[in-house]
Amino acid sequence: MLKLSGEGLAGDCKTGIDASVVQKLAREIKVVRDLGVQVCLVIGGGNIFRGAKNGSAFMDRSVADQMGMLATVMNALTMKSALESLGCPAKVFSGLNMPQICEPYSFRESKKVLDENTVVLFACGTGSPYFTTDSGAVLRAAEMHCDVVMKATQVDGVYDSDPRYNKNAKRYDSISYAEVLEKHLDVMDMTAIAMARDNQIPIMVFAQKGDESVLKAVCGEAKYTLIK
Repeated sequence: MLKLSGEGLAGDCKTGIDASVVQKLAREIKVVRDLGVQVCLVIGGGNIFRGAKNGSAFMDRSVADQMGMLATVMNALTMKSALESLGCPAKVFSGLNMPQICEPYSFRESKKVLDENTVVLFACGTGSPYFTTDSGAVLRAAEMHCDVVMKATQVDGVYDSDPRYNKNAKRYDSISYAEVLEKHLDVMDMTAIAMARDNQIPIMVFAQKGDESVLKAVCGEAKYTLIK
């Protein structure tokens, strides 16, 4: 399970979708798939709308989260198109029912498509408000029996504080689920970490930047932190 940052799709623009970034990531994902690796993919929506953060004072949290879910559909459809333009089969399943746009999520259908070596993209998180796309990624990873959740972020692993603002932040090469939960480390929401722990799914955290970042992470050649 590859969890990409929606903000990472914006590139230097910070918001929206940078086509060159999407195409670069699509090429890397295709190479990984061509190596025989089954790929599931969840993309956040922070480049377009982040429910808990961008919702207005007059807006109910559930509505704001639904808007955030719609942002993930836009990102998933963009990545699907980029993959298919490279000759890589891809299919989007949505946690919210929108059959004119993408397939409604079904465990059996998703697993069947994945076993056909098609890249499977999961949109709309869990399909419910108050859950992040991190929780959605771990949930789908458990259902698809994924070997690992690979979370691409803006930094190259897990730190005890944000290294972008604290030059003395401590980086971990590996860390336990319990320690992440105990220290409230800001790498994934606590629900996602607990779900990964309960299902014994390791989480690899690496930087979504640089040349061949995804490919290097899959091959174990990237700088990363392993949560297990």
